[in-house]
Amino acid sequence: MALNNQTKKPVTKRRPDYLVIIISILIIFGVFYFVRNTLNKPVALTHNELTEAVTTGGIETYEMTKSNDTNFYIITGRVTETYKTANNLQTFNYTATIAYEDAKDLLVIMDTNGIVHIPSGINFWSIFFSILPLILAVIFFIFIFRNASNSNNKAFDFGKNRAKLSRNKSVTFNDVAGSIEEKEELAEVVDFLKNPKKYNEIGARIPKGVLLVGPPGTGKTLLARAVAGEADVPFFSISGSDFVEMFVGVGASRVRDLFKTAKENSPCIIFIDEIDAVGRQRGAGLGGGHDEREQTLNQLLVEMDGFSTNQGIIIIAATNRSDVLDPALLRPGRFDRQIIIDLPDIREREAILHIHARNKKIDSDVNFKLLAQRIPGFSGADIENLLNEAALLAARGNRRVIHEKDLDEAMDRVRMGPAKKSRKYNEREKRVVAYHEAGHAVIGIKLEHANVVQKVTIIPRGRAGGYNLMMPAEETFLQTKDSLVQTITGYLGGRVAEEIEFNSITTGAYNDFEMATKIARAMVTEYGMSDLGPIQYENRGQNVFLGRDYFNEKNFSDQVAHEIDNEVRKIITSCLEEARTILKENKQLLDTIADYLIKVETLTKADIDEIVATGKLSWYEKENDKTETTIIDATVTPVNEEIKKDEQ
Repeated sequence: MALNNQTKKPVTKRRPDYLVIIISILIIFGVFYFVRNTLNKPVALTHNELTEAVTTGGIETYEMTKSNDTNFYIITGRVTETYKTANNLQTFNYTATIAYEDAKDLLVIMDTNGIVHIPSGINFWSIFFSILPLILAVIFFIFIFRNASNSNNKAFDFGKNRAKLSRNKSVTFNDVAGSIEEKEELAEVVDFLKNPKKYNEIGARIPKGVLLVGPPGTGKTLLARAVAGEADVPFFSISGSDFVEMFVGVGASRVRDLFKTAKENSPCIIFIDEIDAVGRQRGAGLGGGHDEREQTLNQLLVEMDGFSTNQGIIIIAATNRSDVLDPALLRPGRFDRQIIIDLPDIREREAILHIHARNKKIDSDVNFKLLAQRIPGFSGADIENLLNEAALLAARGNRRVIHEKDLDEAMDRVRMGPAKKSRKYNEREKRVVAYHEAGHAVIGIKLEHANVVQKVTIIPRGRAGGYNLMMPAEETFLQTKDSLVQTITGYLGGRVAEEIEFNSITTGAYNDFEMATKIARAMVTEYGMSDLGPIQYENRGQNVFLGRDYFNEKNFSDQVAHEIDNEVRKIITSCLEEARTILKENKQLLDTIADYLIKVETLTKADIDEIVATGKLSWYEKENDKTETTIIDATVTPVNEEIKKDEQ
């Protein structure tokens, strides 16, 4: 777990943008001019109306200009409210188009009446506002191109890489629990960056690329951050999806720019997270040879190992789908070294628990070793989420520390989801679920190689009506045929228990059948544990990706497919009969566990061990006895009082 030290950025006073202010002022003037011209639109007068206005003294000013037609003059000016036209008594502008001969006579009358003549000239404001849109357009483009040159604006920086340069040393190898061998491999990379002379003198070549492969949540990105913290060199991090955009050629351009920047800062590390987004197998036939992703991958291959050298640059990449990567990307000289980061074992889980518990207040009674035993298959991210859920539950209950019960509830929430407290069973459904879960538990108790029952509950969570938490007695890397068969038998125990007790079946076992069938088919087609012999009939690919998985075909005939189905059916039928035999022989234990599940809803491993040994649950019986005693006392007391009254 990393404890990042966040530094407060200094607050800088923002300077006013004068260009924006100027544009705003121009827009305001433009709006004002437009509104003014709209409201003061001149009224067109005829020759007679203009003559009448002149003789009545309504004309204040006049201005005369030549029309495009040289035989006419345009006379404009202002009329006072003394002139009445169109029922308008207000002062307004006027315009009139007068013939040349009539205009000469009219001008004589205007001069005689003392009307002010305004010489015709250039109207500055009219010209200014006519070219205002052009001025605004020019200023707008200046504003756009000025911001385009600013590094904070990426409008025209499609070809620039999106890698983030990190010099943060807050995460080191000490913050990564477990992964001992993996850290040793990466420590060699760090040592080369610090002391390259030692390797160069002996003629050694450090791997150009390191590929971290593992399931989600196992700490691949955390290890890369730890390398950055240990190496004390510039660390460029980028996601595989950051290369490809909708524009053609952007991905390849960003790859070139990334390596150009890295060369300027060498020695350095480039970390590409989720590289399968850009490094997927080429030639799938979908998208053509000019596919943008393929161009980006080609450029990445050239930059990693082409004619140019990348001295002092080490590429670290992470993926959980190395099987879909292009072989050219994985060859020596590019990603020379592949480091497999698998799910942590019990010791590593305990160490991860201690790291993620640093900043949490946990009760001293909590045993991290026992807790690590109960969470096989959990990744580092799952463990962090587990402790966080426990902390949230403790805070919700107003507790100052995290207790064991908070961790138990958190495990159930992480595995199955929150409890469905609002979902209520009727009495028959509750009995069916109780016997179903009890059937799983009895199979786990009685079979030698079966997983150990840790917890049984009929409280619904997620889509499950109840569940059994069963863990292996010890963690192993190999599974025997007997253990797989007994695991299938355990999955079928719930359905068999329903048949024995109720002589009917429900849909509650559908997930059990799915898991049992998956194991049985793997035994036949992958592990060679059937009469068909040690032959693998199916590939392990789970999803179809654009790449080598796309054109996979089955490698067996229809007759063999029929035989595979028969072998799978034979395994399932055999396990079903075995489960039926065990539950019939242990019917009393089945009834006892189911009865207590109906009463208390959840049984722990200690409860189940006690029921197997003694046939009862002592803590429940004691509480039940106290309850019955309280009820009897409450019933007897009124009777005694009546007797005393009679005696008196």
